[in-house]
Amino acid sequence: MRRRLSLAEARRIALAAQGFDRERPGRTDARHFRRIFDQLGLLQLDYVNVLMPAHFLIVWSRLGPYERQRFERFVYRGEDFTEQWAHEASIVPASSWPLLGYRRRAWQMGKHNPLRRMRNRSSYLDEVLKQVQRNGALTAADLPPAPGPQRRPGDWHRSIPRCALEFHFARGDLAVSDRLPNFQRAYDLPQRLLPEQYVNRHVDKDDAQRELLALAGRALGVGTLQDFADYYRMTAKEAAPLLQDLLDQGTLSEVRVEGWEEAAYLSASARLPRRIKGASLLSPFDPVVWFRPRAERLFGFHYRIEIFVPAVKRRWGYYVLPFRCGDDLVARVDIKADRKQRRLLVLNAHEENGADLLSCSEALAKELNALANWLCLDGITVSQKNKMSRALAAEVKHRSSH
Repeated sequence: MRRRLSLAEARRIALAAQGFDRERPGRTDARHFRRIFDQLGLLQLDYVNVLMPAHFLIVWSRLGPYERQRFERFVYRGEDFTEQWAHEASIVPASSWPLLGYRRRAWQMGKHNPLRRMRNRSSYLDEVLKQVQRNGALTAADLPPAPGPQRRPGDWHRSIPRCALEFHFARGDLAVSDRLPNFQRAYDLPQRLLPEQYVNRHVDKDDAQRELLALAGRALGVGTLQDFADYYRMTAKEAAPLLQDLLDQGTLSEVRVEGWEEAAYLSASARLPRRIKGASLLSPFDPVVWFRPRAERLFGFHYRIEIFVPAVKRRWGYYVLPFRCGDDLVARVDIKADRKQRRLLVLNAHEENGADLLSCSEALAKELNALANWLCLDGITVSQKNKMSRALAAEVKHRSSH
């Protein structure tokens, strides 16, 4: 049992827990997809398509080139996985369905939900559920339109049929059966989609959260109380007594990590490899960086998404991805897929303090080239705005000429 960890050891444990201690396979199959869920416990969904939907990038970071359609069939064509509110909207193993039941039971409609202002709301919601029971899986487009609030310019609009389906999904009356090519959800009864043993299993809140904390510990390897609690969106107050249970059981042990002010906890499943090899771009919603305080403690990496920041106030760019090389985050890259021109655009790149510019540029150019090929883009265009982006542009040009 380790009692103290250097910061470098904590980084290697954290990255190994997330699967980065393995080399990317040459060819991928269902075993590799399953291993990702075994390691991460969930895959946070995000359909911002600047580069690709972010959850597909999380898979890329660990596997490299893979068949996206094959991955989607793996997730949606069997009964082993489902969508649920976990960290945020996520794909989770079916075994997590009962663990998240306490959230479904506690769910309440938001005060701005347009369903609140709907006449005959209960009868409408009942009829939507009956239509799924009669006809099987459907989307919001399959339901008859219903009057709702007038849409104003700039509104994020959800139709009444969509709100109705999401209402039943949040309560567990419906589950997601598929995602259409336009990313729209199709819904069906959970009894038709998931194994009976999970649909019918009731887990009390404390027991469920204790199991989820253990899963978070396995996925993170090492972290603080807040790190573990955030993984499945618990409060630290809720998690504290349950974490003590896991300490008593030996599932976790307390450690001190170099430079961390808070107590840290090490999962009994944690691995400490001698080295973390390879390099990978990370999604903004990758578990390695999604809890920003942990990313700063582990890597000294201050990270914020600037999509909603006015352009003149952005420091790094619109869609900036962290770049991992070995056991450190060495750069950040503002990147975009220009599908009309079939180019991968690097709008800016910045190395982190202490990063070796030459080796960082070489590794990043290699990663970008592989990514462009996987996205069926013809090449890479780098906007040369600083020392890092000029070095990267030179390396990209060198690779394209060989």
